[in-house]
Amino acid sequence: MQWTGLNDLREKYLSFFESKGHLRLPSFPLIPKDDNSLLLINSGMAPMKKYFTGEVTPPRKRVTTCQKCIRTPDIERVGITARHGTFFEMLGNFSFGDYFKKEATAWAWEFFTKVLEMPADRLYISIYQDDDDAFDIWTKQNGVDPSHMVRLGREDNFWEHGSGPCGPCSEIYFDRGEKYGCGKPTCGVGCDCDRYVEVWNLVFTQFENDGNNNYTPLDHPNIDTGMGLERLACVMQGVDNLFLVDTVQNIMKHISRIANVQYGADEKSDVSLRVITDHIRSTTFMISDGVMPSNEGRGYVLRRLLRRAARHGRLLGINHPFLADVVDTVIHENECAYPELREKSAMIKRVIAFEEENFYKTIDKGFALLNDIIDRTDAKVLSGEDAFLLSDTFGFPIDLTKEILSEKGMSVDEDRFRALVLQQRETARASRKNAGADAWAGDSDVLDDIAKTEFVGYTDMKATAKVTAIVKDGARVEAVETGDDIVFTLDHTSFYAESGGQVGDTGVITNDSCTIRVLDTTKNAAGVFIHKAVVEEGFLREGDTVEAVVDVERRRAIMRNHTAAHLLQAALRSVLGDHVEQAGQLVNENAVRFDFTHFSALTDEELLAVENLVNKKILEDIKVECREMPIEEAKKLGAMALFGEKYGDVVRVVTVGEFSKEFCGGTHIDSTAKLGLFKLVSESSVAAGVRRIEAVTGLNVIKMIYATNTLLKDTAVAMKVNNPSDLPAKAAQVNADLKEKDREIESMRSKIASMNLGSILDNAVEVKGVKIVTAMLSGTGSDALRTMCDKIRDEKSDTAIVAVLAGVLDGKATLAATATKAAQAKGVKAGVLVKAVAQLTGGNGGGKPDFAMAGVKDQTKIDEALAAVEKILSEQI
Repeated sequence: MQWTGLNDLREKYLSFFESKGHLRLPSFPLIPKDDNSLLLINSGMAPMKKYFTGEVTPPRKRVTTCQKCIRTPDIERVGITARHGTFFEMLGNFSFGDYFKKEATAWAWEFFTKVLEMPADRLYISIYQDDDDAFDIWTKQNGVDPSHMVRLGREDNFWEHGSGPCGPCSEIYFDRGEKYGCGKPTCGVGCDCDRYVEVWNLVFTQFENDGNNNYTPLDHPNIDTGMGLERLACVMQGVDNLFLVDTVQNIMKHISRIANVQYGADEKSDVSLRVITDHIRSTTFMISDGVMPSNEGRGYVLRRLLRRAARHGRLLGINHPFLADVVDTVIHENECAYPELREKSAMIKRVIAFEEENFYKTIDKGFALLNDIIDRTDAKVLSGEDAFLLSDTFGFPIDLTKEILSEKGMSVDEDRFRALVLQQRETARASRKNAGADAWAGDSDVLDDIAKTEFVGYTDMKATAKVTAIVKDGARVEAVETGDDIVFTLDHTSFYAESGGQVGDTGVITNDSCTIRVLDTTKNAAGVFIHKAVVEEGFLREGDTVEAVVDVERRRAIMRNHTAAHLLQAALRSVLGDHVEQAGQLVNENAVRFDFTHFSALTDEELLAVENLVNKKILEDIKVECREMPIEEAKKLGAMALFGEKYGDVVRVVTVGEFSKEFCGGTHIDSTAKLGLFKLVSESSVAAGVRRIEAVTGLNVIKMIYATNTLLKDTAVAMKVNNPSDLPAKAAQVNADLKEKDREIESMRSKIASMNLGSILDNAVEVKGVKIVTAMLSGTGSDALRTMCDKIRDEKSDTAIVAVLAGVLDGKATLAATATKAAQAKGVKAGVLVKAVAQLTGGNGGGKPDFAMAGVKDQTKIDEALAAVEKILSEQI
């Protein structure tokens, strides 16, 4: 058995099964397509589900893949042990009703013993306890020593998930040797020790479970196998864990050089090195497949991994962004199998660098918050809730929190913190889908028997077609009549179905018996176009022949905006750089909304440059061409693909001269001149690293100009100026006048408040040697409250006085508290006091020991809260 690199193992496997008549498919993207049951692809089988169920015809009955996978149920354990990882590659060979046990086991044995030259005496086979057929095939056909065969129960060697396809499985184990064993006489396959490692799982899907454990043999049983590439590499390279595999180890060495630490020298450093190594692999592949950082879903998984990696960089002493640098090594180690990594390298690095820089800002906020909490508390133990807030919201590591607290003679309620972490983890697990099981789930569709719709709308705005199905109230019906809300399908249609960000067409269908108003058009995963409609007049029957006519004016407006989206992307890349990628879009008859990857707001100069460039291309009257071609030809042409999208062998490419070339299935005008005009409406942020531009074209630009002119005229009248061009100067003058009046009003309020101060102090009560002043002041804002508190604190510093004042102005209530130096000497902290008082009103706040402010949520409870000041303060002193 020779040492073999991970990349060589992948190629050996795929080539071997190609020699056995399998079609080699590239890895599917990590973002599941047409499958909402999974957040991210987490097994080799997951993207094959529809092939196994028969919902989609596979490209060949024999398929082999190496599938990128992400699993995140135990992110917190990654790094702590050398076994856990979030990213891995799964080798698989699949039979969709073709070969079965004899071939699957024979090829597995041949690959291990002949291709990889694994010694047969170190291989062990487990089978389902009742699968005598598998036992005979392994021993008699493949020549496996019966003493190396192990029968295990349903939990270990039978794959099922309630109703649906299921069957026994057979696993191949590698014996790593006695030094990895537990030394017990019973040590063998299935033992908890590290000696016998499961490498390959062969699932024999041969039964249908009706949900009540009644099993019916399938007419065409399937084969589904899975083997972790990294685990196989561990065996072939004689290493203990995935972090020592060649390609992974090279990534870790890069991180070690940056941190100036050596793997294996210190366990704490080793944990951080493993975390960063795993997470930078995961995030590089996720971004390459179109995942962008966000606060929910797969985007949150990405953000969490990046922040955890950056945090462990700090623990290693790396005090600057570094993760983007490591991306180069990740790409170098994987680009032979995944060339798209190199194509997207600039984009990947920009996303990671931006996210890491934001994390550094965030963690600095965590430092500030922790210090503020320490200043505002008398307690010697930080609450678990505060520690969890720091960790969950700011990515602030508990170890760092403990270290800072210890320097100040404090500790943290770790039990409560751990309980909150566990609660969050259990919530996440409850929502996580089971890898390879829930992926089979799916609802039946009333249109399952309808053939794929032929779309003729690229060239024709109307079509004579046959009604193939009608659905009313969720059920198939043969006929409908006036007033019915329905969906229907046609054998072919001119109506574009919503996809690729372009909205669906509307229009009418008619024949001698009816007029149907089409309100929207969509399509299902099988390519059946679904027309949502209302019967305006007459009746419609399944099988009727109708004329389907698209709303032409609306469609043309949509086409203008879709072509504008292509011009906009090209212009953005020209002005901002090649890192710009489409991150989403909406194209309808009113506007184009385009989301793209960029990491800062566009300047006025950049926006003007983009707008001018698009309009320049419109005025050049460039021909827009749409044609289908083999995907490899499209790539050579330089056509841009949608980020993370999966394409077939033949793609449709839309070109605008040499300016724009994109894969696109939408509808377009045939010349840029037909856009008329292009005008940017807004630019904003959608998420970290994603910006959004909204724009209009054609007549919508004219409408926008009319609306703007009307607004300017109306505003000029209201501001009493004759010419709208004088508005900026007039607005500046009015703003200055208002600010001056605000200053005068606030000054008057402060003077009135100061005049009332004497009477307020006369009503002080004394508790344990501290005078307490409380008051409710209507028409008093925060600035006036601050002035009064400053006056009390500064003029009465030698007297132990505490004041808690409430003010209400313009419907907003505020609390302010001050404590003189003499009061502070007795243990009073204004920040702690005002927080406790505010909480009685449902509000919150805080500040320094001498002055603090807080917000009030329920103003009806202000009097009650002020009355409680004496009791709260007596507990503080």
